[in-house]
Amino acid sequence: MRFLHIADLHLGRQMNDLSLLPDQTYILDQIVSIAEAERVDAVLIAGDVYQRSSPQAEAMALFDKFVSSLVRMGKRVFVISGNHDSALRISYFASLIKASGVYVSEAFDGKLQCVELEDGIAVWMLPFLRPSQVKRCLPEAKIVTYQDAVEAVLRQADIDPGKLNILLCHQFITGCETSDSEERAVGGLDDIAANVFDAFDYVALGHIHRPQRVFRDTLRYAGSPLKYSFSEANHKKSVTVVDVRGIGDIDVRAVPLQPLRDVRLVEGMLDELMAMPYSEDYLWATVHDELPPPDARVTLSVNFPNLMKFSVVNSRTKYDVDVLAAQRMENKSVSELFSDFYRLQNNDQAPSEAHMKVLQKVLRELEERA
Repeated sequence: MRFLHIADLHLGRQMNDLSLLPDQTYILDQIVSIAEAERVDAVLIAGDVYQRSSPQAEAMALFDKFVSSLVRMGKRVFVISGNHDSALRISYFASLIKASGVYVSEAFDGKLQCVELEDGIAVWMLPFLRPSQVKRCLPEAKIVTYQDAVEAVLRQADIDPGKLNILLCHQFITGCETSDSEERAVGGLDDIAANVFDAFDYVALGHIHRPQRVFRDTLRYAGSPLKYSFSEANHKKSVTVVDVRGIGDIDVRAVPLQPLRDVRLVEGMLDELMAMPYSEDYLWATVHDELPPPDARVTLSVNFPNLMKFSVVNSRTKYDVDVLAAQRMENKSVSELFSDFYRLQNNDQAPSEAHMKVLQKVLRELEERA
């Protein structure tokens, strides 16, 4: 069988208050075309379908259109919820839509959901889980970390080594490369060792936005289909095609994606930037003029109408000075928001290690009550 592995759609996401729904519509149409051209049998969507747990109607309509297009072509679709999704909303109508060949991770009850396919292939679905969720379902298990939680769930699964086992999972695997647009748990408590998944022949991962293998070709993050922060400017976005021929006989390859508008960093003298071709890409422009004109940003906006950030770096500033609004709160972690607030209240003094330890303790307690 041939699978198409994607993840981290983040439908409804914005950049600097600008809706990315047109860009997401464009890239999902492209993924549908790739699924048809590659003649895949099924599409694996490894979590973070939406940007928010309560997605706007437009984002939900876009996902409905995307999945419906795949089903009309005879593709099966497997979907799990990620940390940005509401597991209950994702699983709504899960039982009903199985008849259409769409399999969605259901509300977690302590068991790993499995779909048996032809040719001895089993597709397992592990939505994003927090330790507190697993504790409620498996009270006898000793669970402190995310790894404890995942291991406890996998121990309950009757995984047949004689079959070809594929897992959809949305977690942070130790050793992967991250970017600024992903959420991490305070203190790195969400790290999970790669060998936890040794029982699976292919692990379709979501959560990390850079496409990458983790220790083996068949333990892989598909990455997000679009660049969602300037830290991803150098990423090469793609979808992953997985050819499954048998146990130990799996080929993995990336098919590149071409966005409607790219996310880029440009820098140079103001005249040099103005000499560049007109572009509607999302840009962060850095000028090196010693005395840039006061309207430099406005000038650049003529050539780059989607200019999102503007900085000055010269012998006087010595560092980037972003004159636009700071990164939106929705893209920041809890610890970053706390640090911002603390600096605001304490003359730009950063919180101490002791402060951050208290924050970590409070967050753990809140998670335990969730």
